[in-house]
Amino acid sequence: MAADADDVLLRVRGLTVRAGERTLVDGIDLDLRRGERVGLIGDSGSGKSLTCLSIMGLLGDGLERAGTIELAGAASGVDGPGVAAPGSAAGVGASGVADPGDAATRIDLATLDDRAMARLRGRRLGMVFQEPMTALDPLMRVGDQVAEACGGRGRGIRTRVADLLARMGLPERVARAWPHELSGGQRQRVVLAMAMANTPDLLLADEPTTALDTTVQRRMLDLMREQVADAHTSLLFVTHDLGVVAGLCERVLVMERGRVVEAGPIGRVFRAPGHPCTRRLLAAARLEARPLPRVHAADGIRAETAGTHPVHACDPVEPIIRVDGVTMVYGPVHRRGWPRVAATPALADVTFDVRPGERLGVVGESGSGKSTLLRLIAGLDRPTAGRVTVTGRPVAGSERTLRWLRRVVQLVFQDPMGSLDPQMRVGDIVAEGLARLPRAERRQRVAALLRRVGLPEDAAGRHPHRFSGGQRQRIAIARALAVAPRVLLADEAVSALDVTVRGAVLDLLDELVAEQGLTLVFVSHDLGVVRALCDRVIVMHAGRVIEQGPTERVFSAPEQAYTAELLDAMPVLPGA
Repeated sequence: MAADADDVLLRVRGLTVRAGERTLVDGIDLDLRRGERVGLIGDSGSGKSLTCLSIMGLLGDGLERAGTIELAGAASGVDGPGVAAPGSAAGVGASGVADPGDAATRIDLATLDDRAMARLRGRRLGMVFQEPMTALDPLMRVGDQVAEACGGRGRGIRTRVADLLARMGLPERVARAWPHELSGGQRQRVVLAMAMANTPDLLLADEPTTALDTTVQRRMLDLMREQVADAHTSLLFVTHDLGVVAGLCERVLVMERGRVVEAGPIGRVFRAPGHPCTRRLLAAARLEARPLPRVHAADGIRAETAGTHPVHACDPVEPIIRVDGVTMVYGPVHRRGWPRVAATPALADVTFDVRPGERLGVVGESGSGKSTLLRLIAGLDRPTAGRVTVTGRPVAGSERTLRWLRRVVQLVFQDPMGSLDPQMRVGDIVAEGLARLPRAERRQRVAALLRRVGLPEDAAGRHPHRFSGGQRQRIAIARALAVAPRVLLADEAVSALDVTVRGAVLDLLDELVAEQGLTLVFVSHDLGVVRALCDRVIVMHAGRVIEQGPTERVFSAPEQAYTAELLDAMPVLPGA
């Protein structure tokens, strides 16, 4: 049904994005009403993020945009062509106060220069980016960045910053922290606070809950829904999580190869999809929690199982990873103008073992210590107390003394853009650990790895910024696998992938465990993925392991109330 012209905040017509001869977004039309919540779904690389970046005027060099992007209402201080809207009517501005001329004028954002667009961003247009580390200045403390988003002046700025962070469920100490000291989920909530600071007319959210555990995700979605309602803000919500779209949005657009192939109300599209792409996405989402056949390798001995760790004839097997009484404390933190914050334990007396060939899932809320734990196993940080060993050797000492560990353990980072050198081509990135191989063999190895993670061979000649977030995550996985490690540490390794690609990567990880005897420690907030892939799971809360055991037992009969809360907060897809 066509939207009332007076009620349309954003009108996009014929939006096209090209990179040379390649068409990445192909003639998109979109109407977004005031206060409406619209979901944008599709495969990784289908053009979802490029659509948002086009609206915000943030396309990178080498990309050309065509079409019109009309925003209702004139903006003070912005010079640009206006488009008369038929049937002038009063609208609601960012402050929530009626603006008599709001619906009478439309600004074509595609005609504005960078300076004019900069004046609109933050006041009338807000965006939450897919990778929070790219949206945060690594040289500024978090509180200062939130204060800057609020205007950065005035006596009450610190109080306002504290209030915004508190609404996101973040403790007071976060204002004094640097971005790298926060977990991925905490960084994502900081970006949400910055985007919502000035209650923009239009909020574009590109995978805003990608790094959040199920309980925090539910709180954030509730908060976004409340924000949209209170400020009459329109929301365009990009995600690969169809359950999240079903719970938050009223309408959905489905993209495939740069085009919108289906659109309509959530209930109709998800219950009676009309396009093969929509049917495929829904089928993949509903099958994601399928049990995978298990093949374990430990000292050359393999055993088949259907989801629980096998009992080997040669048990007990020496652990390949041992974490013994590990504590990690950050702080204390102090900076002029902000109250002093005491030292904060990220991990407290954590103990567990991982056997060769085992798949261990690590779940828990954002900030519970999951990523810190992986960094300690990888030798990137040193524990305050306790001991970590890998293959019986202590993970301690200088980087030079830990060269052996880099051949044994590889880490796939949570934020792919932050771990890929933007000035290197993908082939060189994947080949970084293969310097000893002859050049021809190195090229063959890179091509094979790119094929295995679902990328074409010509990807080797392109730079990371030419890929979607999900594609960059696959590049990071290929790089980690290049040196054939014995242990793979995966920190939200499939969080940025759409449901169909995510299934392929999970199958790939499962095959690697079987073929190479690979040990996997898999951190994820997606409990369905953990259930599908992992034999055993540990549940973390406030830096402690509060429950552990076989995945099926923990998921079907949790002993701790917190574990039950995590499971209860999982988004539900209609008809699943």
